[in-house]
Amino acid sequence: MKSLKKVLYSQKAAPYVFVLPFLLSFMFFWIYPLFSTVKMSFQSILPGQVEWIGLENYQKLLKDRVFHLAIKNSFTYMFWTLVLLIPFPMIYACIMDGKLVKAKGLFKALLYLPALTSVVVAGTMFRLMFAEMETSQMNQIVQWLGFGPIKWLKGKYTGMFALLLVACWRWTGVNMLYYLSGLKNIDNSLYESAEIDGASGFKKFLYIQLPLLKPTTIYVLTISIYAGLAMFLESFMLWNGNASPNNIGLTIVGYLYRRGIEKNQLGYASAVGLVLLAIALFINIIQLIWNGTFKKEER
Repeated sequence: MKSLKKVLYSQKAAPYVFVLPFLLSFMFFWIYPLFSTVKMSFQSILPGQVEWIGLENYQKLLKDRVFHLAIKNSFTYMFWTLVLLIPFPMIYACIMDGKLVKAKGLFKALLYLPALTSVVVAGTMFRLMFAEMETSQMNQIVQWLGFGPIKWLKGKYTGMFALLLVACWRWTGVNMLYYLSGLKNIDNSLYESAEIDGASGFKKFLYIQLPLLKPTTIYVLTISIYAGLAMFLESFMLWNGNASPNNIGLTIVGYLYRRGIEKNQLGYASAVGLVLLAIALFINIIQLIWNGTFKKEER
């Protein structure tokens, strides 16, 4: 017992003791499921029947048109979330960090509030907003503009618009807070020097804030790529299930859910999940290399 205490209280063993809970949870909840998924992707798994089929699941994916549509939908959603949820939150953060905005704490709380709202509640709320009835909020707006009611959730483009509106409502405040924290790390002497040189607010943003916010932008870009590709629950709640008209709201994770849970084809679903992981890793590694994240710092 004394020898055990001696080991635990030693300076050499202490770091490993503190890290051990994380390592155990990481191995149990990430490494083990990953290897199990890789194994299952080469199998045909039915109730009470497991058969090794090699690359057959992946060969089916190459010819699966519904899977290709799910990839297209996920990429479209990811692209537009990057376009909307990186530059605009950055601009809002720069405005919020300025001297003209009052009650900054109140605005931060209000903008972060949607992220605390349950996706189930938010999805139900937006489904009612985009309902086909003339009295729904969105149809009232378009009628006020002089147009007729729209079947929002039955059209390809209007359905994507609804998904993107949910994403912007939910995550604009979160990304803005990331950028606000990045702005706090910028030395005030840079602003003072710029003011002495007569720089306008736009030039301060262009030559000081934008370059120095690059690490924050890379972080937001990285998590946004994965979040865009892995989106599922928003679509599921918006269409009240995983069966949107003509699969206009079907995502890669939605297709994984359809195959693995609804049709009980766990082997095929595992292959879908690994393809999603490979795509997300590939895109993020490419953008991290392109942004110079892996370059060695010069001494």
